[in-house]
Amino acid sequence: MTLPQSLARARWSTRAQFMHLGIIAGLFGAHVPSMAARYAFNEQRIALALLAATAGSVSMLLLAGRIIARMGARATTIVAGWTFCLSLMALLQLPSPWLVYPVMCALGAGESLYDIAINAEGSMLEILGGRAVLSGFHAMFSVGAMLGAGAAAVMFRWQVPPSMQLLAVGMVVAAGLSVAARGMLPMHPPAPSGDAHFAWPTGLLLMIGLLILSGMMAEGVMYNWSVLYVQQELGALPERAAMAYVSFSGATALMRFAGDWVRARVPERTIVMTGALLASVAMGIVLLARSEMAALVGFAFVGVGLATVVPILYNASTKVPGVSRAAAIASASSIGYVGFMIGPPLVGGIAHAASLSWALCTLIGASLILMLGATRIPLGGGRATSPP
Repeated sequence: MTLPQSLARARWSTRAQFMHLGIIAGLFGAHVPSMAARYAFNEQRIALALLAATAGSVSMLLLAGRIIARMGARATTIVAGWTFCLSLMALLQLPSPWLVYPVMCALGAGESLYDIAINAEGSMLEILGGRAVLSGFHAMFSVGAMLGAGAAAVMFRWQVPPSMQLLAVGMVVAAGLSVAARGMLPMHPPAPSGDAHFAWPTGLLLMIGLLILSGMMAEGVMYNWSVLYVQQELGALPERAAMAYVSFSGATALMRFAGDWVRARVPERTIVMTGALLASVAMGIVLLARSEMAALVGFAFVGVGLATVVPILYNASTKVPGVSRAAAIASASSIGYVGFMIGPPLVGGIAHAASLSWALCTLIGASLILMLGATRIPLGGGRATSPP
């Protein structure tokens, strides 16, 4: 097989892997109310469960660079993917509420390692192929999230028990990611001998990581609380509430498909600042309007605003000299995942103390931080680095 053929096959496989992660994220987001109902969790207990996932995510991020360097991105995706699929399949089958926390920890660890592996693969494909593809890969995550939440909505309408939903979809995704892994690059070219496989986030990496934290906090709020907001605060039925997730994920996917084209024509600072402004304004309108239709439309605009932020910042982290691609992504993501995983528990704590409507204002705050911080990051022009 020629190099162009291998790269084309690897790109399609990586798209599938991003979609698999999105399906699991979408399915979980739609089933946060199911977890609360199954174990009689209030907002505070939900927040603790999400915090357990945070612990798993951050602890794994400290090891991700070394694991991927030793095993390769392809093998890592299989191990990590099966970890989070099995965790999700078990989530609503547990005999005790206290077992939710270690299962959520394993879920977070598997998802974070898988995410780093497929982003390292995507970054390598940008370099070897000489063109921007990361935004398109992240679009497939959003497509997967939309499919996962949409499937949950359909199965709710068909009155499929929530535990059976997680079991069935988890099995399908585990099989699918194992097949898709066969098309990924067998191994990545070795990093320069001076490049570290782990780096504490300092300097430029720290700045990029803090912006990723803000972007992923905003996304995490949408993925974990949008369905509960529409169901609990606006009184929608479960199948209607799940459409809030579909609206956000669908709009995010469409924008990310266009993201690589936009990156080639618009300065990346402008994209980040404009998108953050749109997300904050849209969420403000949703919270003021307090209607189901306004939420569905507003969440779509939030998705458009946030869609390209994280792909742009992930790619920026790989340009920091002296650090391998996987280590750079892991280092910046070690901060970013704190936002993605601690953001939802923070929302839960505020919701418990005040209301979920007030808690969702954290998305507006995160978007404002993105607007301010983007001016301080020397983001590139958006074109992929040419192959060496």
